Amino acid sequence: MPSDNSAVQAAVTDANEIPHARQVLLLALTTLAEQREADSESHILRVQNYVQTLAEALTKHPKFAELLTPAYIDTLFLSVPLYDMGSIGIPDRILLKPGRLTPDELTIMRTHPTIGHAAIERAEKTLGRPSPRLAVTKDLVLCHQEKWDGSGYPRQLAGEDIPVAARIMAIADVYDALISSKVYKDGVPHDKAVQIIFSERGAHFDPDMVDAFIEIQDEFAAIAERFADTEADMQHKIEYMANAIAEIASL
Repeated sequence: MPSDNSAVQAAVTDANEIPHARQVLLLALTTLAEQREADSESHILRVQNYVQTLAEALTKHPKFAELLTPAYIDTLFLSVPLYDMGSIGIPDRILLKPGRLTPDELTIMRTHPTIGHAAIERAEKTLGRPSPRLAVTKDLVLCHQEKWDGSGYPRQLAGEDIPVAARIMAIADVYDALISSKVYKDGVPHDKAVQIIFSERGAHFDPDMVDAFIEIQDEFAAIAERFADTEADMQHKIEYMANAIAEIASL
């Protein structure tokens, strides 16, 4: 049913409603992209909160305190839903493949950060100028798959050449990938996920950030429990993947 006109007018004139509406639309659009990977809205909420929690913990570290202001952390939190937006440009036959990717498929998969980054830059160009407020978002989109030792992609950045936002995102993203059950695999327990992340200290992840993560790991576990996938979420994942595989097979 159409919205009541008086309610619509009140919402339009409410300054507080505008940012909220933007967040709702952002989450809705992001969810459409995430569903192509058989993920849920809960995944986005978990990762947002992991990132915020780790960033706040890092404000106590002299290396990060100057950058990680409340305004920066707020921008980071709001940017997280877009970090994997480039995956929308990856074919289902690769994105949803349950087994190991071939070298050619892996090459295609690894284009998703540049696809997302290029989309933002094209939009900025179309609108006539870059947006400074999107700098953190672009860092997340382009660099979340980089690794501390330089073995990541797409640019093989290493160490502090990787933006801080992307280094934080890397830990949050991997933690959630480890603990979350997919259609084709079960997630690992929290303690095992922590061990895996610690084993990648100085390899995949910034050592200082891993140390901070270890100190606040219980908060990550609490976030995972608070925003856990439901049975309905898992059923949706199963149905989406089944339909996508059926469509691929019919081509």
